[in-house]
Amino acid sequence: MERRGRRIPPHGPDMIICRNLDELPGRISGAVVTVGNFDGVHLGHREIFRRVRLAAQEIGGSSVVVTFFPHPLKVLAPEREFRLITTYAEKERLIGESGIDYLVTIPFSREFAAVSAERFVREILSGRISMRRLIIGYDYAFGRNREGDVRLLRRLGEELGFGVEMLDQIGDGETGFSSSAIRERITLGDMRGVAQLLGRHFSVGGVVVHGFHRGRGIGFPTANVQVEEEILPLPGVYAVKVEGDGWVLDGACNVGDNPTFHASKVTVEAHILDFDGDLYGRRLRVHFIDRIRDEREFPDVHALTEAIRHDVDRCREVLRDSALVTCHDE
Repeated sequence: MERRGRRIPPHGPDMIICRNLDELPGRISGAVVTVGNFDGVHLGHREIFRRVRLAAQEIGGSSVVVTFFPHPLKVLAPEREFRLITTYAEKERLIGESGIDYLVTIPFSREFAAVSAERFVREILSGRISMRRLIIGYDYAFGRNREGDVRLLRRLGEELGFGVEMLDQIGDGETGFSSSAIRERITLGDMRGVAQLLGRHFSVGGVVVHGFHRGRGIGFPTANVQVEEEILPLPGVYAVKVEGDGWVLDGACNVGDNPTFHASKVTVEAHILDFDGDLYGRRLRVHFIDRIRDEREFPDVHALTEAIRHDVDRCREVLRDSALVTCHDE
């Protein structure tokens, strides 16, 4: 059982981050590489990273993750309004906590999208990074028209001197771990289902800004978090863990547009249980544990206050024996 207000353990060893190829510190000795978008850094991704780390240890080399920014769909299909699970900064942090030695980010553009998979492997993975082994996920392909499949990679590996390993599909026996499945569960408000695929509780973060101060007026002050993530859970009330600078406290959080007050903007407002302090301008991260109810309109402020009181009691009950899972790898 987690004690509220516990200190958060420090992260693991620092990862070398190269946000473009020019930042590469020369060739990487014994590079074992994986390539992908890794949005969400879910359990499937973490298993790939684990295999990359182990393979690098076997040859006394370095583990390397190659990814792209922005996400290719943001460039190639902007009309889809594709929403990422994590910000890029959060993705960097999560990959670093997975014990990876190097994170290499390649700026993605339409010009880069036209580069053939073979050229990408020859000039970047083999030429610039000096890859010794490539580990990819199940059915993964990259490059122009997704032509970088396992057959092409193995042919090039024989020529250029690197090994290729494709992992079997990674899942929990019933569901394969995938970013698309996680997005669907987030938008349905299924926070327990999301946690099963992410390996941690879904969270959003940002700076606390001033709102309309309605919560304090009815006895339930809230931190209005200016969220940086692109995707939010289904509107409603959630039991949450709120993370500040080295602390975690229980909370009740409303996601939505406050229909009782006919607001027009979706907000994330967290009431931190048994807390009285000034959080304006500070960064918070809200971890979603479970969904309590739908957001709904109440006839008056009194009815809303009674509903919030019940929500807080329910959140206390849910959170009493709920430990925060943040997925820190050993």
